Amino acid sequence: MPRLAYPPFIPVFRFKLAMALWLFLASTPAGAATPIVGLPCEDCEVPLIGLPAHPPATALLAPDGEPGQPLRLTGRVLDAAGHPRGGVIVYAHQTNQGGVYPGERSSRDAGIRRHGRLRAWATSDAGGWYTFLTVRPGSYPGTTMPQHIHLYVIEPGCALYYIDDVLFRDDPHLTPATVRKADQGRGGSGIVTPRRVAGGWQARRDIVLGRNIPGYPTCRP
Repeated sequence: MPRLAYPPFIPVFRFKLAMALWLFLASTPAGAATPIVGLPCEDCEVPLIGLPAHPPATALLAPDGEPGQPLRLTGRVLDAAGHPRGGVIVYAHQTNQGGVYPGERSSRDAGIRRHGRLRAWATSDAGGWYTFLTVRPGSYPGTTMPQHIHLYVIEPGCALYYIDDVLFRDDPHLTPATVRKADQGRGGSGIVTPRRVAGGWQARRDIVLGRNIPGYPTCRP
């Protein structure tokens, strides 16, 4: 798959049985009738585990006091015509500053162990805006894997799919070869240009619903 993979020391499992996926989808109001598209989709059931009933527009992806360089990741959710879309849930998870998915061994659920405790949901507001407050992730230990944040989109009752990871232009590991492999345009480009602001960094990752997602049903609000 073109998206950046988990490190070798974290096993990756895929649920292949339709019934298992259906049980996950039916576990939350947003997922009750939300099909997974854009297959193959690694870990697409995990964003539904623990999904709040009403995620905020601004979510804490990293809790207060998490070590690292503070990052405000924001963006606008747009439809194919460029119109803002509210009510879309964006799920994110990432490594800590040391490049590890922290707390991955603390849960009994294998998916949550892979994603770690730095995971959160934000819902786009009426203007299409969503925000995650977090820290800059680290590269996987002992690798040249670029820093990245995984993103998934949940359009309630319409579609659930992953989009291109957030990648940082100032990351020395973001080589042209990596860009060619990772920048597939799923949901628009995931490559962001972080800029220094008071107290840390800010970056913007806009999302175009359904762009380059195989099998996207072109749902209407």
